Amino acid sequence: MSSPHPSAGFSGLWIPLVTPFDGDGAIDHAALRALVQRLRSGGIAGVVACGSTGEAAALDTAEQDAALDAVLAAAPGLPVVMGLSGYHLGHVLERVRGWNTRPLAGLLVPAPHYIRPSQAGLLQWFRTIADASMHPLIIYDIPYRTGATLELATLQALAEHPRIRAIKDCGGDAAKTQALISGGRLQVLAGEDAQILSTLALGGSGAIAASAHWQPARFAELMRCVATGDLPRARALWQALLPVVQACFTEPNPAPIKALLAQQGEMGASLRAPMEHASTGLARRLAALAAAQEAALNRL
Repeated sequence: MSSPHPSAGFSGLWIPLVTPFDGDGAIDHAALRALVQRLRSGGIAGVVACGSTGEAAALDTAEQDAALDAVLAAAPGLPVVMGLSGYHLGHVLERVRGWNTRPLAGLLVPAPHYIRPSQAGLLQWFRTIADASMHPLIIYDIPYRTGATLELATLQALAEHPRIRAIKDCGGDAAKTQALISGGRLQVLAGEDAQILSTLALGGSGAIAASAHWQPARFAELMRCVATGDLPRARALWQALLPVVQACFTEPNPAPIKALLAQQGEMGASLRAPMEHASTGLARRLAALAAAQEAALNRL
């Protein structure tokens, strides 16, 4: 099996969507569609439905499929990646095959959580899913959620599969990130929002950034500035964006982002248990920061 060359398919800014809920705790599909339509106008590359930011673990399979349908309907032609997770391979493959007929840009796939398999087991997991999928895969390397560490050699081996195209990098290993970028066989997307500029500067392809629900056009501009070599403006944009980026992760994601979106009137701030609302203090701080940093961005 020959090593693929990364395509442009997963470059740029991708938004891992929150899942809005109504007052009864059901998915607010109208708010979800409106969110996708608003983000689409910000110059993003695409969106991710039912990732960790989308509280996918709190949605049953019918709800996940309904959320995906709402996202696909909201923005025809906008690339959509679907989140996929689990630890029962048979159930995961059933989901993969069910989505093979959907018009998806790809699947975002983490290691099986809780089990903590060997590297050989991880190779089998991702290869089996990729074999079953009609869509390309983005590996979601996030050991602090899954409990499984994907070693560099494992990722390099997985990159040989023609449908494994990219990685959402939350691995926390700068040397591994640089090696993957230098290797060129996987598109490397920053998965930790605070590392967007550094990943791009190293040669990364883009980011999957929850905080970019706020000011997506400015995040997209940041990426264009790095790509064209305008580092002074990229740094200025980043310095204005960073205070809100940092505040969005001072309490468990996606509570702060939902609080910010609720303040903007886009949806309620509700989450599903065991997630809780952002604290009152943080919600107030986010409102003040967003106003101040938006003013700073407008002065650039």
